[in-house]
Amino acid sequence: MYYISKRIEIAFAHQLHLTYESKCQNLHGHNGIVTIYCCAETLDENGMVIDFSHVKRQIKEKMDHQLLNNLFDFNPTAENLAHWICNEVPKCYKVTFQESEGNVACYIKPGFESAPF
Repeated sequence: MYYISKRIEIAFAHQLHLTYESKCQNLHGHNGIVTIYCCAETLDENGMVIDFSHVKRQIKEKMDHQLLNNLFDFNPTAENLAHWICNEVPKCYKVTFQESEGNVACYIKPGFESAPF
């Protein structure tokens, strides 16, 4: 099995819809760090799992310098964003989404919980 990871920095704004009082219900911004993990049993015709630049372009063009509430029909929490990215990027099995220092969410596709990377 071949594994790659791509780290992407994005600037974004969001407003969370919560069932309790929180300052995160106000519109606010983050400089986030997203790490995308992909794998494949065999390499493509270029000798790659997936081109790093394709992963970056796919996520950065969609999310960077955006108000995420305008892009998605779900509550844009770090957990939901990690899940969405994992399903959006081909061959992706895991995403960590750091929305700020010390606040990191992770989504791992079922069956990949013990992946070594």
